[in-house]
Amino acid sequence: MKVAVLKENERGERRVALIPDSCGRLAKSGIDVFIEAGAGSASGYADRHYQEAGATVLPSAKEVKEQVECLIKVRPPSPAEAETLKPGSVLISILQPTLKKDIVCILAKRRITAFALDLIPRITLAQSMDVLSAMSTIAGYKAVLLAANSLNRFFPMLMTAAGTLAPAKVLVLGAGVAGLMACATAKRLGGVVEAFDVRPEVKEQVQSVGARFVEVPVEEDGSGEGGYAKEMSEEYKRKQAELISQHIAKSDVVIPTALIPGRKAPILISEEQVKSMRPGSVIVDIAAEMGGNCALTKAEETVVAHDVIILGPTNLPSTMAFHSSQMFSRNVEKYLGHLCDEGGFKMDMDDEITHGSMITHEGVILHKMVRQLLGL
Repeated sequence: MKVAVLKENERGERRVALIPDSCGRLAKSGIDVFIEAGAGSASGYADRHYQEAGATVLPSAKEVKEQVECLIKVRPPSPAEAETLKPGSVLISILQPTLKKDIVCILAKRRITAFALDLIPRITLAQSMDVLSAMSTIAGYKAVLLAANSLNRFFPMLMTAAGTLAPAKVLVLGAGVAGLMACATAKRLGGVVEAFDVRPEVKEQVQSVGARFVEVPVEEDGSGEGGYAKEMSEEYKRKQAELISQHIAKSDVVIPTALIPGRKAPILISEEQVKSMRPGSVIVDIAAEMGGNCALTKAEETVVAHDVIILGPTNLPSTMAFHSSQMFSRNVEKYLGHLCDEGGFKMDMDDEITHGSMITHEGVILHKMVRQLLGL
């Protein structure tokens, strides 16, 4: 079987889908890897490293596509790129199919078998393939560093000749992978950390990284399918807003991370709540790409409102391209191992991971959530 990796063409994207180490292991399992020249250079992997690992480096994307039956990417293809894919071939990438409905339709029209890495079911068997968790780890870590860089005070408590300096108070909204990493990183930097989540079962995890868990006094469980959070009742939202308001007002840093699959990110921080924060406080909105958890967030921009700094980064993993590519590549390597055998792709529709992440196949849009959004 032959697979290909192209240079990512989305603005600001520095990751590569497969690193040389993974190419070497795939070659030993009978999978030939073709790489577009320069595909890994932005993340620290030179063409010669791929060649030494047994991959074939070709000078253009066109030449690479002609050689293979499967294309592996980090980000979704553009509509123009999707139109150039070989009919009947396989695409594996982050697809964001609920946002990129036009691309899904193109893939179906061209009879592309498309697998969405961002929709791999979050089950125990798929943990080693979980791209979202891997990238969220980096996003949570980097968000705290951005906050520390923008904040006008120290994170740790310091006892100096000029007196004692109080530690920064950090509030993390959402205790998924990104939120827990944000808690752990802020704690390591010396901050006093609190975290909120609608799922009561994450309390122990929050406490295990040294943060205090903030609970809404309502008997309602926010655990949804696949390990994600679900949308809550209106009563819960009202009590949640009241509680969060109290904690936001006394926080120096707020890092919201809440996402609901297939939907715009829920607004957790209103303009009034931003007004209540001390001048110089910082919000780093990890959910900016999906609209943001703060009402004032602007994707890829830094907003200063009511003397509060609001950062809206949309691709934090790309800022740490060496390690994010390493993690992404290992996830893809395990995923390929699950999807394929000696004869190529198994296309086992009874397999939860295969069926759960397959978006289009043989001209049909298969994924239930995507079909509902398209009205099919």
